[in-house]
Amino acid sequence: MLLLTGYTSHSEVRLPKLISNGMVLQRDTKIKIWGWASPGENITVKFNNKTFKTITTSDGKWTVTLPAMKAGGPFTMKIDGTNQILLSDILIGDVWICSGQSNMVHQMELHSVRYAKEIANSNNPAIRHFWVTNTTNMLAPQQDVPGGSWKKAEPANIREFSAVAYFFADALYQKYHVPIGLINSSWGGTPIEAWMSDESLKTFPDLENIVMRNRDTTFLNQIKKIPANTTESHPPQDQGLSEKWFDPAYTPKGWRRIAVPGYWEDQGIHNLDGIVWYRREINIPQSMLTAQAKVFMGRIVDADVMYINGKQVGTTSYLYPQRRYTIPDGVLKPGKNLFVVRVTNNTGKGGFVPDKPYQLIAGADTIELTGYWQYKVGLVKVPQRTSTGGGGFAAQNQPTALYNSMIAPLLNYGIKGFLWYQGEANTGKSAQYAKLQPAMIADWRQKFQKPDAPFLFVQLPGFMDMNYLPSESQWAAFREAQAASLSVPNTAMAVAIDAGQWNDIHPDAKKEVGQRLALAAEKTAYHDNKVVASGPVFQSAAIDDHKITVVFNSVGSGLATKDGEEPQEFAIAGADKVFVWAKAKIEGNKIALTNNEVPHPMYVRYAWADDPVNPNLINKEGLPAAPFRTDKP
Repeated sequence: MLLLTGYTSHSEVRLPKLISNGMVLQRDTKIKIWGWASPGENITVKFNNKTFKTITTSDGKWTVTLPAMKAGGPFTMKIDGTNQILLSDILIGDVWICSGQSNMVHQMELHSVRYAKEIANSNNPAIRHFWVTNTTNMLAPQQDVPGGSWKKAEPANIREFSAVAYFFADALYQKYHVPIGLINSSWGGTPIEAWMSDESLKTFPDLENIVMRNRDTTFLNQIKKIPANTTESHPPQDQGLSEKWFDPAYTPKGWRRIAVPGYWEDQGIHNLDGIVWYRREINIPQSMLTAQAKVFMGRIVDADVMYINGKQVGTTSYLYPQRRYTIPDGVLKPGKNLFVVRVTNNTGKGGFVPDKPYQLIAGADTIELTGYWQYKVGLVKVPQRTSTGGGGFAAQNQPTALYNSMIAPLLNYGIKGFLWYQGEANTGKSAQYAKLQPAMIADWRQKFQKPDAPFLFVQLPGFMDMNYLPSESQWAAFREAQAASLSVPNTAMAVAIDAGQWNDIHPDAKKEVGQRLALAAEKTAYHDNKVVASGPVFQSAAIDDHKITVVFNSVGSGLATKDGEEPQEFAIAGADKVFVWAKAKIEGNKIALTNNEVPHPMYVRYAWADDPVNPNLINKEGLPAAPFRTDKP
């Protein structure tokens, strides 16, 4: 009987979810195949014309170790016990653990407009992706993941692939023509400590105390209870739903004008959390009704439901995704069409994020949806009394919770290295992160029994408002903390300071990030010392009376700027540490910095901001310089 799931009873041979049809196994290293069966059961594994035998232990576990193999395939594997399992389409290549939070999660589907051509042309069955199902465990490391399957990089599947991971794999395959397996174990919004083992947190007492607390089932049961005073016997109703404001038959009364895009708090509505309805009539010509239509509504904070002519055409439950809805046939009509959006905002500013596309698209025709709409408030949320209950407790954010459930079950699987794109959830604790990430690297390497495994990570891109004066920056300090891990051998960092969007924590430029990770892999994992794997990295600064000269590593063919202008985003300061913008000039592989207001400069910063305006320094290979400062406390 063929059975690939489960491991809690031992009546049949069972395998972990990763060991399944279409898997990619790590080349040039011994290969472990493991599973569960009845105690004392004889297990036979046949693979590549060789036979391997073992007997299950008293606790029902079994393992066989296959000899190292070169890249290739496809192969089949037969596993015999009381039942037989036949696995097919197995490749031997390089396997990468891809982990982190939402920017590692973000699928190609969410960036399908930018990468439409890449999706259409994605026909490479040698690149395969396995999503580890999201699950938590705060008690102990687990033996298996709850679900997942190997998918090939083909048009039918590619939209489900992590965009960063796919572009990384594609770049490596184009160069080395070796199968690439991507095991994606990621969860949006999660902090690094959730991905770390109990052992790796021993030197962090505050986090270790939380680990011990979370193992107390009495505490967990108590924290998850909802206090009685947070439950309303008669919760307020949305007037817009009860009166059907989305219905073309509804006659609007008391609606006001408001601009889209924009937040309602910036347009005369004070601190409103609740539900606001937007409506506008759009004239559509007959010529636009002959092609499939889509509506782009940028990003909305926090949730939305969109109606056209009374029909719901799309909904999104949280703030981050781009709103791109396909309009069903027959909904649009020539002439006036009623567009209505129900927007729910839970906290902070609500409404439509600026600088995003707001359009109706059909074929080659586009109608802009920006401008003035009408709005009316459907529901106002009354602030609740502060509670000490469990409303803010998220299991996936707890220390060890994701390591136990989404990393520990992978440890027997042979790998090439790690990709890590995470940090947004930890930006307020830079000093701690500078110690946590190296601790995690060391622990993962030890747990996977790969002491020199390449660990490649992404430095956070620019995000949030731009500041046109030199200033302090929490995100800049966090990027510095990330870069501290470069002191760990066999690590590399993909700089993404130029790949962000001020209004989107999930920027579209995933291909650039994936390709920069691939360059890092070429040098770190594939030992190609000829490749220029990063942009300029600060090496030293020399003070010469009125100027500072900065020397860089990784200059490649030389320093340049991406726009042909002089380098921007350099600031200098004297002993008072009051920074001002510097005039920057490229002198060979150095940058000379001056400002008449600072006759005796001592310190320099580059791209030191949440979202620097124009971080244009690159090497001639086109890779961006990493942000830095010389005045670190």
